[in-house]
Amino acid sequence: MPISLSDDELATVMSAAKPLAPHQRGAFLADVAAELARHPEIGPGLIGRVVRELQRRHLTAPSLRGGQSHWR
Repeated sequence: MPISLSDDELATVMSAAKPLAPHQRGAFLADVAAELARHPEIGPGLIGRVVRELQRRHLTAPSLRGGQSHWR
């Protein structure tokens, strides 16, 4: 079932996807849509909670091993 988001709600979801690596964003957006579709009413509070939880699951911290310092 398709979900309907306002411009602000969509902007919240897309902003949460920005820190993710490009190859992670599709899965993140699919998971957000699936989770929101489970709820009869969608609002800013629910969207904020869902994107926060799912972003943590999808976000992979960059490896600091063997790399050069940005400040070198």
